[in-house]
Amino acid sequence: MKLLQMWSFVACFLLAYIEAASLYGEILSPNYPQAYPNEAQESWEISVPPGYGIHLYFTHLDIEPSQNCQYDSVKVLSGDHIEGQLCGWKKSRAPESRILEEFRVPYNTLTITFQSDFSNEERFTGFAAYYVAEDVDECTDFVEEACSHYCNNYIGGYFCSCPPEYFLHEDQKTCGVNCSGNVFTDLSGEITSPNYPSLYPENSHCDYHVALEPGYRVVLTMGKDFDIEPADSEGNCRDALTFSAGGQQYGPYCGSTFTGPPEIKTTSNILDIVFQTDQSMQGRGWKIRYFGDSMPCQDTVIPNSDMEPVRERYVFKDSVKVTCVEGYEIVMPKGSLTSFHSVCKSNGKWSNSNFRCVPVDCGVPDHLENGKVTYLSGFENTAYQATIRYTCEEPYYTLKGKGLYRCSASGRWVDEEEKTELPVCVPVCGVPSRPIEGTGKIFGGKPAKEGNFPWQIYFEHPRAGGALISDRWILTAAHVLEGYQNPTIYAGQLKVGRIAMQGAVPLVVHTTVIHPKWTEMPRGPRTNFDNDIALVKLKEPLKMGPTISPICLPGASSEYVLPEGILGYISGWGRTNITEAAKVLRQAQIPVVSMDSCRSVRPDPPADSLTYHFTDNMICGGSNGKDSCEGDSGGAFAVQYPHDQRRYYVAGLVSWGPKCGTYGVYTKVSNYVDWIAEVMSRPEKPEE
Repeated sequence: MKLLQMWSFVACFLLAYIEAASLYGEILSPNYPQAYPNEAQESWEISVPPGYGIHLYFTHLDIEPSQNCQYDSVKVLSGDHIEGQLCGWKKSRAPESRILEEFRVPYNTLTITFQSDFSNEERFTGFAAYYVAEDVDECTDFVEEACSHYCNNYIGGYFCSCPPEYFLHEDQKTCGVNCSGNVFTDLSGEITSPNYPSLYPENSHCDYHVALEPGYRVVLTMGKDFDIEPADSEGNCRDALTFSAGGQQYGPYCGSTFTGPPEIKTTSNILDIVFQTDQSMQGRGWKIRYFGDSMPCQDTVIPNSDMEPVRERYVFKDSVKVTCVEGYEIVMPKGSLTSFHSVCKSNGKWSNSNFRCVPVDCGVPDHLENGKVTYLSGFENTAYQATIRYTCEEPYYTLKGKGLYRCSASGRWVDEEEKTELPVCVPVCGVPSRPIEGTGKIFGGKPAKEGNFPWQIYFEHPRAGGALISDRWILTAAHVLEGYQNPTIYAGQLKVGRIAMQGAVPLVVHTTVIHPKWTEMPRGPRTNFDNDIALVKLKEPLKMGPTISPICLPGASSEYVLPEGILGYISGWGRTNITEAAKVLRQAQIPVVSMDSCRSVRPDPPADSLTYHFTDNMICGGSNGKDSCEGDSGGAFAVQYPHDQRRYYVAGLVSWGPKCGTYGVYTKVSNYVDWIAEVMSRPEKPEE
């Protein structure tokens, strides 16, 4: 019932439409069949139902003739196209036919116009025309093809159809094949265009999908089986074959020869193939061969590393041990690594490829006391193979050990012998910052200048002197320290006394060591000064400078045996006359004399009952009233080096004398060099 109602509605609609657009009709000129008026302008619109053409014919035609119908005329138009223009008088060409002129058009609309000029003197009667709707065979009458394959005509219209396995597109005119959605999962195979090797279908969109298991990449090969419509004059492919994989596109390709590489190695296990054709020219198509190649990984996991085992090619699931080259490491949040394991993954990437082998960093070099470090490989470069140089603060320190170091693969700074021990800046010994001049005497002698005797130590309590032999050790006489385990001493002084030494800070004594063979005497005058030598160790090292630097120790060779007459310097703050002690450091230059000279001096006051001891551990020196005296004990008798007159060594220590201003006896330091070295090398005991 509903279907019948629907068809009734459709029939009524079509009937109404056909009535609105008539199937036939009559067109007459103005006043027909009487003469048409002057200056007439008339227009008629003819419309028949869609799917029909128009047959227009004239049965009467009597219009003023003129060249090209320029005076009076009737025109037939299809849109802006003039189908014909008529004028003059005509009669039937065949006795049995009434048709004078006719027009057949495959369109369902026409326009007819009539015009006359200002004179119709001969009383022309115009025209009579009729039209009827005619069925159009769209399949043969259309200029352009109505259908891409099969055209089917019916009264009032046509429809298109397709061969088997084709389908009609939405435009209801063109046909295509259903060539999409093909998925290939085998590790190898062939893919061809539709109908290959026959002509491929026009106006089609084909897509193919190759999906291999992870760990394989798709490799394509294309032989001579390739024939696609060539590109246009601008190089654009009308029909095109395109590949895409791993975010990369290959193509489009077209023409009679494949212009791509003979083998396309993609980087993915997924490949999409698109073949697009238009409705024009076709070719035989194409045939593709594909296979799955194990996904390769790069021949290095990370830069600056080696891999084991070594292979020409690494593929999916290969496992290797990665080791940073010498001098490189992988810095981790805690610690570092030099090697790790990596596996070639299904996407062609190595696992742990985010690691980085970076140069080993030896860090900031250790501080060198009284020295500095210079970077030789760029500003503060501490990476592998960087080089540095240690130098000391000149002229007061000199380098003991190697100065050149490089950052080793172990991450430590090493010298040319691959040792890590730092050099040491040791004080330069025996070089005054100001040359010693003059020949004054201590006892009533000449003041020294600042820098003449930078090794001179001032013992305030007890009143005495000492000689600095390193930044922590002081050499003095043993009798100075009798009863004084913690003497009050100063360094770098030129002037002494309460006013001159305001603000001066005494040195902190760590320990004192008296020679083990020094003999303590009972009360009364001391007559035995054998082994009169002692050492004082400071708690902290002194900073060397122009007024503080050590004097050298003598060597063990025969060059350090003092001959008679050799000159040396003595200095101190001892008595300069009978009653006064010096306030300014004084100096004197004295020669070495025979021991008999010291034996010959009569003590003052006379002491005939006393017997003084003279030994090979003593030196006798002095002349012409130049001598050390009370308060000078422990000071150095400084002699120039045999081959370097810029430097001085401590040949003796002020020990005792029979009488100030004559000759003095000095402890022979060369006899105690081994003992001094042994004491200075003893391990330091921890403080209680």
